[in-house]
Formats: sequence, structure tokens, C-alpha cells
Amino acid sequence: MATRRSTVVSVKNPPARTNAPRPSAPVRRSPTEPVRLALTPEARRGMIAEGAYLRAERRGFAPGHETEDWLAAEAEVDVLLKVAHGGSSQ
Repeated sequence: MATRRSTVVSVKNPPARTNAPRPSAPVRRSPTEPVRLALTPEARRGMIAEGAYLRAERRGFAPGHETEDWLAAEAEVDVLLKVAHGGSSQ
């Protein structure tokens, strides 16, 4: 029969308390003001690649339409970004 040992963990050096200011409250925005999101070129490319893949999947991955899928997905992503960013796409 195995016995279980209990271990006690003590904290010798607890984190020091500081008088550093806490982060301020979030800035309140008007409900009609669009929220600006930073989108890296890599993230945009990833969105396009996923859209192109899904288009190819719906076609059963029939070859010969790769460029068409990419361009259609790119246009779709740009429209979504334009709508999401209040008219300014990247």
C-alpha cells in the first residue's frame, strides 16, 4: 500500500508591493464611432488564404481555379475589412 506524503510549500520572497499607478480605466467611445483594429499583412494574407481554401473545398478541389479562388477571396476580405473599418481598407 502506497502512502501519500504531503509537502508544504512556503513562500520565502513574496512579490513586493509597489505604489505604481494602476492602469487607467478604458477610454469610452461613442457607440457610433468605429473601433480601429490593427491588421498585419500576415493576418490579411491568412484570411485570404482561408477564404481561397474554402472556395476550393466547395468545388471539390478541382484543379485550374486556384488564381480565381485567391482573387475572389481577396476581394471578399477587402470588402469585409472596408465595412469593419468604416470605409478604409488596407
